[in-house]
This record gives sequence, structure tokens and C-alpha cells, in this order.
Amino acid sequence: MDNGSMDLIKFNFTSILGWSVSRYDKFSMCKRAYYYDYYSKNEPIELRNKIEKLKKLTSISLEQGNIVHDVIKILLERLLKTERPVDEEKFFNFTRRKTNEYINKKDFIETYYNKIEKIDEEKIYTEVEKYLKNFLSSERYQWILSKAVKNKNKWIIEPPGFGETRIGDLKAYCKVDFLFPVEDEIYILDWKTGRRDEKKHRKQLLGYSLWVNFHFKKEPEKIFPIVAYMQPVYNEFKIELNEFDLQEFVTIVEKETQELYSMCKNIEQNIPKDKEEFEKTTNNKICLFCNYRELCYDKNIS
Repeated sequence: MDNGSMDLIKFNFTSILGWSVSRYDKFSMCKRAYYYDYYSKNEPIELRNKIEKLKKLTSISLEQGNIVHDVIKILLERLLKTERPVDEEKFFNFTRRKTNEYINKKDFIETYYNKIEKIDEEKIYTEVEKYLKNFLSSERYQWILSKAVKNKNKWIIEPPGFGETRIGDLKAYCKVDFLFPVEDEIYILDWKTGRRDEKKHRKQLLGYSLWVNFHFKKEPEKIFPIVAYMQPVYNEFKIELNEFDLQEFVTIVEKETQELYSMCKNIEQNIPKDKEEFEKTTNNKICLFCNYRELCYDKNIS
């Protein structure tokens, strides 16, 4: 690939499951919650509806991240049309409106399970504003304005779909937040509003790098994946890659995919084993933050 072509490879539908960092994380954390996340369609209609309701519960920290991601997406899409400086008063008025909109249309795990009485919209907005101010004042944002914007017609901003790719010969999903070429290099930025977790996030960056390598045939040394942490101040986590790093990661994904397959009666059709074979975690700390905990325990357990 040269940077004149940034078209993604398209895939025909297949039923077989696809590996992703989030899927394997849920599988590792609690197999019963994993079952509810991915196989609720196998339940009777009444329970299925209950599971779907619980699945849609958000959290304060998750929603702060969603708002930041979506506002940055809109900011970058604005840059595609105009490079005029951002009017910060208008920008943050818009952000406040989006915050209120998101909060008022979501159900929160904190109120559903009676951890708090009501959601504090102002507190959430204050955090969102802080994250966005950190980004706008960062050297990275200025670098985007001075360097990356020259090839903005080749930007990929949260591509549609789920980021389907192939790792080795296996289906996988690795959806990037923001990908862009600078000269003959490709950069990936992934926004994070939560705590720094280099072990977990390195895995994501390797997945993104293989996504780029697969779709665009770009050599690893020319791929620069970056996690952008928005708090307490803007800071970044980067990894350097070569072909051996990617091959090692292919082996990890193959192993983890086989573990996921092991819970299927029919691998090709992604038909799961019986729910009872998906064991509940024994770590009660995980249960306290789980959307599905009322399916396993009393709703008000603390």
C-alpha cells in the first residue's frame, strides 16, 4: 500500500466468533458475564429482555469516556472541513449539551444498584471538560494541526463497523479511534480517560498494529500506535515494533482464540455450550461492578 489508498478490506459475514481484547478480557474475568454479553439470544425471551436491559447499563466512568471519544471525533471531523482555530467557549458549550444529552438517555449501574441516589451531571461535565482541555493544550494536538492535517483526506476517524481484520488466519476485531499517515508512516491514537494500564493497553496497541499491517500492508517499523491518556494530565504510552513483536502477538491471539472456541458446541456456527458450563467468577470484587450481578445475587448486595 502507498498512502494514496486508505481503503479497508471488506469481509463477507461468517458466524465464527472473532477475537478482541475486550472479548477475551470479559472471558478471563467471568465466564458467566461473558455468556450474557455474547450469547443472551439463547435464553428464553423474558430473561433475554432482562439481560439486554442490564447489558445496556452504563457507568459514570464509562460514560465520561464515551462523551470524550465522541466530542474528539466531532472535533477531528471539523478539522476535515476547516482549520480555523476552535472557539473554546462554543466548543465547551457544545460539550456541556452533549454531556447532558448522554446522561439523560442512559441508565447507570450506580443508580440501578443503589450505590448513589442520582447522577451528578455537573460533576461528570467537569471531568469531561478537564480531559478535553488537557487534549487541546497538548503538544500532540498542536502536532496534529501542524503535521497530520496535511494529509487529512487520508484520515480514518473511528471507522464504521467493528474493525474486523485477520490475525494469522483468525477473525479478530481491533477498532481504532484515529489513524492517519504522516509522510510514509502511519500513526494510531487511542483515547483513554481511565487509569494507566500499560500491560492491557500494550495488547490493544499490538492489535491495532496488526490491523494496519493487514489492511494496508504497512511494515511494522512504519506503524506508530499510541495510547493518549487524558488525565491527570495529557500523557502518552507508545510501543516500538518489528516483525517479531507482531508474530509473537499472533501466537498469543491464536492461543486465546482457542480458549474462546473451547466454550462452543459448534465453533463454525458460534453455538455456545450450556450456560451452566460458563462458570461464575469467585472474585466478589468483580461482581460488585458487574451489570449482571442481580442475575447471580441479590440486587442490593454490597
